[in-house]
Amino acid sequence: MSERELSQFNLINPTESHSMLREMVRDFVEKKVEPQALEHDRNEKFNLELFRELGDMGLLGLTVSEEYGGSGLDTVSTIIVHEELSSSDPAFTLSFLAHSMLTANNLSVNGSEEQKKKFLPGLCSGELIGCMAMSEPDYGSDVMGMQTSAELNSDGNWVINGNKMWITNGSIDEEGTPADLVWLYAKTGVGSNGRPQISTFLIEKGMEGYSVGQKIYDKSGMRASNTAELVFENCIVPPSNLVGSVGGSTLHMMRNLELERIALAAMSLGIARRSLREMNRYASERHSFGKPIREYGQIQRHIAESYAEYKAMQSYVYNTARMVNLESGGYRLDTDGVKLFSTTVAKNIADRAIQVMGGYGYVGEYVVERLWRDSKLLEIGGGTIEMHQKNMTKELYKNPDSILD
Repeated sequence: MSERELSQFNLINPTESHSMLREMVRDFVEKKVEPQALEHDRNEKFNLELFRELGDMGLLGLTVSEEYGGSGLDTVSTIIVHEELSSSDPAFTLSFLAHSMLTANNLSVNGSEEQKKKFLPGLCSGELIGCMAMSEPDYGSDVMGMQTSAELNSDGNWVINGNKMWITNGSIDEEGTPADLVWLYAKTGVGSNGRPQISTFLIEKGMEGYSVGQKIYDKSGMRASNTAELVFENCIVPPSNLVGSVGGSTLHMMRNLELERIALAAMSLGIARRSLREMNRYASERHSFGKPIREYGQIQRHIAESYAEYKAMQSYVYNTARMVNLESGGYRLDTDGVKLFSTTVAKNIADRAIQVMGGYGYVGEYVVERLWRDSKLLEIGGGTIEMHQKNMTKELYKNPDSILD
């Protein structure tokens, strides 16, 4: 890249298409997402109707090939959409992530041609709502310890038994209607090395033995995103719904976690940006002892440190996205790193915003308390911050020259 090209390069909007995408989503957020966010948080209700509008905009199949009804966009585009949506309603965005990245993108990359043709058009349009089921009641970060099992029957069908927990989009309404399509990980045996063999199955609504165990209520945050326990009790799955080979899912499961983590970092970026804007605006409007509170050193520290951390987060998120290929893995150091850094920074900036805004920051009408509650999940979901620390330390031991890159 020449010096002139370098001076004109925009990390967060590298092309005109990226700028147009951001403007489109930002306009949608202002007109459609923001007006409903507080109400749906209070009622713990997922806005399914609004969610399906994302399909009309081509966003539910953001990274899926146009051949199957998607938009065929890149990793940076996914960051833009998650950031913009999350600046208003992180819970709504979490449901979008579970559907577009963990289900549709996963299927687009790893599914057979038959599976893509059958399911992707519906996922891209919003006719089908998808989810990914990995965590279990007793297994979260220890994902390889999962107990949900799939056994091959003599008739060629698979029989699945087990429970999945904390599943975003597992239930799509207040009546406990299960997701239309579940990207399910299950144990299908033990390899010669003694490690569990993990396989992937596509579970369709209406399959015998598949149901919602419970919808999880009274969450601290992400209340407008449905979270559920899914139950598989002698669930019969045809061989055509096995994704890839038996026991061949560990690699793409880990690769999918990389994409999930960078998307969660993008959500953190949206939370941080909105919290900073609200804090900065309030500090100018609010007067105390005869002058704007932004003239006091303690308030200046909150604003200035938040801005510096936000800009560092922004650079790390977009630079990592620029390197990540949606169809391949191998980016664990920085996808873990960007989530480790961004999620905690977003929570801290939201916390400072509440502090600056005082009593007003503590009530729902002023947005930042909801952003603060929502931000906490991002330190847990997609891998806890402790797991990221473990993974990154391991990667740096294996590849110490990464520090020099």
